[in-house]
Amino acid sequence: MADKPTKGLADVVAASTALSDIDGKAGRLFYRGYDIHDLAGRATFEETAHLLQRGKLPNRSELDAYVDELAQGRELGALASANIGEIAEKQKPMEALRSLVSLAAADDVDKDSIAPDANLRKAARLTAQQPLLVARYHAARSGGSVPEPDPSLSIAANFLHEVTGRVPDPREVEIFDECLVLHADHTMNASTFAARVCAATLSDMHSAIVAAIGTLKGPLHGGANEQVMKLLESIPPGQVAQVVRDKLAAHEKIMGFGHRVYKTEDPRATHLRKMSAELAEAGGDDTYYRMSKEMEEVVFETKGLYPNVDFYAASVYHYLGIPTDLFTPVFSISRMSGWTAHVIEQHADNRLIRPDSEYIGETDQKWKPIDER
Repeated sequence: MADKPTKGLADVVAASTALSDIDGKAGRLFYRGYDIHDLAGRATFEETAHLLQRGKLPNRSELDAYVDELAQGRELGALASANIGEIAEKQKPMEALRSLVSLAAADDVDKDSIAPDANLRKAARLTAQQPLLVARYHAARSGGSVPEPDPSLSIAANFLHEVTGRVPDPREVEIFDECLVLHADHTMNASTFAARVCAATLSDMHSAIVAAIGTLKGPLHGGANEQVMKLLESIPPGQVAQVVRDKLAAHEKIMGFGHRVYKTEDPRATHLRKMSAELAEAGGDDTYYRMSKEMEEVVFETKGLYPNVDFYAASVYHYLGIPTDLFTPVFSISRMSGWTAHVIEQHADNRLIRPDSEYIGETDQKWKPIDER
């Protein structure tokens, strides 16, 4: 008799990958063998994207060539550009990105190819275009405009300028760049799995990314950092501990705590906590950082849960001036590097992903004509 299926495919190995690995017991995350603690604050997001998509940390000339390729691929195609306004009127952020990436496929010169060289080019273009899609969507819905991207600036610097309308402080750019590195890939999470399932049919990269974005849109995967910020903003002064205890007593979930994989602190949260503290001090208002620290202490004391990547990302993005409902789209900016790398890897050694299922419905049913039912 076959083994009973594991709900949610927990502990089921769905693919082999050389991209990222997690040691959940020790609380460690690796990109192609590099510990995230060695990369965060050292490697730029562009270097990290090159590592994931092209297999190695680039040397200076390789990085310069890759950055130039990103700059050349950043411009949006005619179809996506023409429809951003109408999409912004009718769709929420993640819905809009799902639509815009699909439209971007029509204008991509490599749209009909899944050859390795075409996939590398598309991966770079998607990585370059995603920040601009988020920024232009936000500008369209708010009646603003987006500064033209500066090819001499990083993805992090350009995005902060585009979405906030102000030239960011250099340290803010460094912090946001580190955030992008921390979110770049995370093994077989739901959106990555969706992308690989789609790619395994030999569908194209844009289709796989649309599948990933649609999956990230779901509140059980994306959106936790947005919910953390909304909770922080809703708590009256001095009421953090009481509100958290009341919610836990009522069996309500406090977003941003616990993780399916990590049994100790999420290593990304370690960095984000420090960034939140630094930005709070620099801005002269540590309210949300202090509230976050208190919430963390109460949740650990009550439930023994550690914060995950989403918890302190909320206050970090808030301090950087990013609108709360763009927190999940920002996640997609970073994860685009990982999603595209997984599509490249799937296409390079492909087998259709087709799991089995356990039938639990009725058996031996007998058909009857409609007048006898």
